Amino acid sequence: MASMMLNLGANPTSTSLPKTFIGAKVNPVIKTQSFGRVSMSVAVKASRFEGVTMAPPDPILGVSEAFKADTDAKKLNLGVGAYRTEELQPKVLDVVKKAENLMLERGENKEYLPIEGLAAFNKATAELLLGADNPILQQGRVATIQGLSGTGSLRLAGAFIERYFPGAKVLISSPTWGNHKNIFNDSRVPWSEYRYYDPKTVGLDFDGMIADIKAAPEGTFVLLHGCAHNPTGIDPTAEQWEKIADVIQEKNHIPFFDVAYQGFASGSLDQDASSVRLFAARGMEVFVAQSYSKNLGLYAERVGAINVICSSSDVATRVKSQLKRIARPMYSNPPVHGARIVANVVGDPTLFNEWKVEMEAMAGRIKGVRQKLYDSLSAKDKSGKDWSFILKQIGMFSFTGLNKAQSDNMTDKWHIYMTKDGRISLAGLSLAKCEYLADAIIDSFYNVS
Repeated sequence: MASMMLNLGANPTSTSLPKTFIGAKVNPVIKTQSFGRVSMSVAVKASRFEGVTMAPPDPILGVSEAFKADTDAKKLNLGVGAYRTEELQPKVLDVVKKAENLMLERGENKEYLPIEGLAAFNKATAELLLGADNPILQQGRVATIQGLSGTGSLRLAGAFIERYFPGAKVLISSPTWGNHKNIFNDSRVPWSEYRYYDPKTVGLDFDGMIADIKAAPEGTFVLLHGCAHNPTGIDPTAEQWEKIADVIQEKNHIPFFDVAYQGFASGSLDQDASSVRLFAARGMEVFVAQSYSKNLGLYAERVGAINVICSSSDVATRVKSQLKRIARPMYSNPPVHGARIVANVVGDPTLFNEWKVEMEAMAGRIKGVRQKLYDSLSAKDKSGKDWSFILKQIGMFSFTGLNKAQSDNMTDKWHIYMTKDGRISLAGLSLAKCEYLADAIIDSFYNVS
């Protein structure tokens, strides 16, 4: 409660107090401010939140905030993984607009979904992941829950692991998407890292990866990027995926895929799901988180799923029941709009084919930018350095090999915004800006240690 004291005396510099105040103890939290003839005193209580410290800025989303504050005309935002057109504008897919028009024409309501989400979406997303004719689906061995995009789906799985696999550890690639560690920390699931990126080759440290997976305690959850590894853009070959599956199977580990770019990496839904399908075909029980932010451009709709491939339909039914039990107090039920878009697109053969064409175009634009950046670097760099690792990487991102100081130079001198680990989003780059980016990379690589 606050108290206020007004003094209306003629002399603005003097204060006349009632006798009851004479000799009274001074309250150290009373603050007094004079406004001419009126003095106001307010007693301020210490906040209950004094112990709450300022959180650090998000390392990825904070890049966009800094970019917006920059007034330089040459600035580039290569931090956040969101697709841009050649004019560097956000894109809403034509097929998404058509799916939304269908929803309006049908006059669909906004009633609550079931806890597990929209049935048509769950069917569509599992079929996209595994293939519509996959016997695993026909046998009812997949528990699918609609989640809040990839992040929310991973978080559901984290809570499930913490509850039903107490003490189990998750093995995460080094490096990985910045939010993976946050998700498992908040789920109270311990994690450690396996080697993945080799800075000497700017490629995959496959031997280190295999050795670390072998060394992990039996029954470890191994988090794998289904395609277009974030942040490196470096994927195992088909033969290497076979070896990874061998080791995980030998050690009785549980594979856990994060599939955020199906169809967006290569332009093919089937090719980008081949790693998951390999593990599933071996009869392994597998966790798979999915997102439709990138391949359908539904960033703000927060639509995704967690799938658990089980050994039998009975196990799948029980797993699904417990995932629903976890979801209920967490967010109750998922949003319907994005789920209906996915269900409409996948469920309509014409829209589905149009989507694949648009997806191939987006993937193709990024491949074109990747090639132009490589050509620009090779032409401008007279040292003979091999920049071909840029072409070997795939998907939205490229790991440049720049360190923190060099990445800071990219921002401070060249107004190019990126994460401090040297990752750039090629989806935010245009062909017209490739030479400017190449100049900045060469300057930062050679002139900043």
